[in-house]
Amino acid sequence: MEKVYMSEDGYQRLTKELDEMKNSKRAEIQEAIATAREFGDLKENAEYHAAREAQGLLEAKIRQLEDKLARTEIVDSSNIPTDAIHFGAKVEVKDLDTGDIENYELVGAGDDDPMNDRILVSSPFAQALLEHKVGDEVEVNAPAGVLRFKILKIEY
Repeated sequence: MEKVYMSEDGYQRLTKELDEMKNSKRAEIQEAIATAREFGDLKENAEYHAAREAQGLLEAKIRQLEDKLARTEIVDSSNIPTDAIHFGAKVEVKDLDTGDIENYELVGAGDDDPMNDRILVSSPFAQALLEHKVGDEVEVNAPAGVLRFKILKIEY
């Protein structure tokens, strides 16, 4: 089974989310199912079917989160070498095709936020950057073709 790397904060955040799903959201959906049953004939009861579907989606999400947390390895960033790109790095790269400067932080599950340039260390882009140093040129296979970047700066 593939390990899922994350920070202690990310692990705590996902654990809290799982707890909320199991204790609050489950109870809300069970209550919605009970209320919908009171409306009568279950075969033609849209509220009942919607609540049952929500229950199935929630249980799938719970199983997915439990699996992820079971495979988690919490990364201690104090033991990571800082001369190359590793988990937790803040990286500045230059797109060699467009000349654009881009910044990313390589994070674990629970800490990712692509809209704010916090990308999963397990993503293809981050995987292509790992172990490289300032000045290295990196090629990333993407659906749009091969993207080329030069690493300008690494921070931790």
